Amino acid sequence: MDDRMLLDEIRGIVGEKETEDDCSVLDLSDRHLVMTTDMLHEKTDFPKGMTDYEIGWMAAAVTLSDIASMAASPADLLMAVGLDDPSRLPDITRGASACCSSVGARLAGGDIDRHTELTIVSTAIGFVDQGKILRRSGAQPGDLVCVTGMPGCAEAGLGGDIRFWKNLITPVPRVVEGRAFSEGGATAMMDISDGIALSLADLGRASNAGFSLDPALFPLIPGIPKERATDLFLFGGGDFELIATVPPDQFPVAGVDATVIGVVTEDMAILCGGSPLPHRGYLHQWELGAGSIGINP
Repeated sequence: MDDRMLLDEIRGIVGEKETEDDCSVLDLSDRHLVMTTDMLHEKTDFPKGMTDYEIGWMAAAVTLSDIASMAASPADLLMAVGLDDPSRLPDITRGASACCSSVGARLAGGDIDRHTELTIVSTAIGFVDQGKILRRSGAQPGDLVCVTGMPGCAEAGLGGDIRFWKNLITPVPRVVEGRAFSEGGATAMMDISDGIALSLADLGRASNAGFSLDPALFPLIPGIPKERATDLFLFGGGDFELIATVPPDQFPVAGVDATVIGVVTEDMAILCGGSPLPHRGYLHQWELGAGSIGINP
C-alpha cells in the first residue's frame, strides 16, 4: 500500500474536496486562509550529510511550498520537533527561521518533545485574495502544461551529482512564481515534490482531464545520458517546483521562468510522446504482514 492508496481509504471520511489540494482552504470575507502540514523523519527524509541548519530549512520549505502552490502568501509557520538530542534544536530553528524569512513568513512557535528519531512536523498558514487562489481542479483542455526550474535536480543530487546537492537539501519555495502564475491567468497549479508523473495524476484527477507531454520540450539536466535525464525529469522527487496549466494566449507568464512541456487533453490519459506515462515517483510504501506494518522510504 502507498500513501495515495491510503488517502483513498479516508476520502469518504474527510471529504473529496478537502483531500484534493496541497492545502485546506477556509473562505474569509475578502480572501482565503490556506493551511497545510508536513511530517519529516531523519531516516527517510533528511539525506545523510545535512547539517541541522539545513534540516530546519528543508522542514520549513516543504510546507511553505504547499502554500506557494495555492498562489498564496505565507504568513506563519509552526514547528513541532521531536528531538533525539536537544543540542540540535538551535541550529534547526535558525534554518527554519531563515527559510521563513526568505519568503516573507514568520516562524511563530511550535512544540518540543523527546523522540528516539529526529522528527519534525511543520504547519503553515497563508492568505490569498478571493479570485486569485489556484487549485488542482481548474485545468482546461487546450491549456499548456508549464513547469518552473529543471525538475529532476533534487533526485540527481541525492544520487551523488554534487552540482545539485543544494537543490536537494535547501529547496526554495516558489512563492513569487505562484503568485505570478495566478496574476498571469493560470487555471490550475500544484507543486511537484513527488515528481511530475504523480503530480499530473493528482492534477488530472482533480480537473477530470488528461495530459499529452512532448519529450522534445523537456528542460533536461545537462551532462548525463538523455534516457537517465528524462527519467529524473518525470519521476524524480524532492523538487519543490511548480506545475501549472495556462491558456495558450496567456503564455509566457510575466514574472515566471517556466517551460511548456505539453497540453491538457479531454480524456483522463497521461501520455508522454504518445505512450502512457507510468505511475511512478516518490511514494511512501507500507508492507502489511505478520501483524505489523513497515514503512519504506
